[in-house]
Amino acid sequence: MSEVQPVPPSQPSNDSTTFAVLTWIGTLIFGFIPPLIVFLVKKDDALVQDQAKEALNWSITAIIGYVAGSILSIILIGFLVIIAVGIVHLVFCILGAVKSSKGEYYRLPFNIRLIK
Repeated sequence: MSEVQPVPPSQPSNDSTTFAVLTWIGTLIFGFIPPLIVFLVKKDDALVQDQAKEALNWSITAIIGYVAGSILSIILIGFLVIIAVGIVHLVFCILGAVKSSKGEYYRLPFNIRLIK
């Protein structure tokens, strides 16, 4: 009897991984603008589209965290929230860039998924 072996998923092209990595690095530096541009422009590439959605959702989540921290800074705990959101933003964007460079689809654990 012959066994059917699963077909490995195709590897994304170098352009796809480069755009996905640049999306995450742009998110780290410029906020929601780079993933929004990539999301609207690169409709034909599955990896880039998925990572742009994830980065855009993360940007929105981080903005909500920064706003909450700003509001809570009235009672002095907000400064800790702002610092925590900044550190998590840095770590998640770096992890997203590393996973995207390998061609993997990366999902953030603390992400409000408004764009599906």
